[in-house]
Amino acid sequence: MKILVINGPNLNLLGSRETDIYGRASLAEIEKLVRKRASELSIDVDFLQSNHEGEIVDRIGQCAGHQVDAIVINPAAYTHTSIAIRDAIAAIKVPTVEIHLSNVHAREAFRERSVVAPVCVGQISGFGPLSYALGLEAAVAAAKAIAAAPSSVSRQA
Repeated sequence: MKILVINGPNLNLLGSRETDIYGRASLAEIEKLVRKRASELSIDVDFLQSNHEGEIVDRIGQCAGHQVDAIVINPAAYTHTSIAIRDAIAAIKVPTVEIHLSNVHAREAFRERSVVAPVCVGQISGFGPLSYALGLEAAVAAAKAIAAAPSSVSRQA
């Protein structure tokens, strides 16, 4: 099984940006946590971090045709604005889990609305780096459920 973890804009600055909100863990440390959990689950994991919407859309599009079994995505600020990322996820029909380090529902009002969530199998937020490990486990469970279902079932919930 192969899971793609996508990180959106400014997440490359984790560990130094707004540590009161996002914590002190760097993106490299979070990736190490995810790799460890993936190894325990005997799955492969790939990562992409981009500050560019088009690059994220292109990578999601490459997942069509069973290139990956599921996606875990922290769209960051694109959560609230990117119809392009939303449409890319909807187009490929690969189970996708949206995650956030902070509890987006306890922050500014504009962060409560995700344009991405309606095309994802679920959303996990507020657990810091653990959101990534929980998202990975949710993505694996979604991919296994789809693999076990009759072929007429959509690859997206």
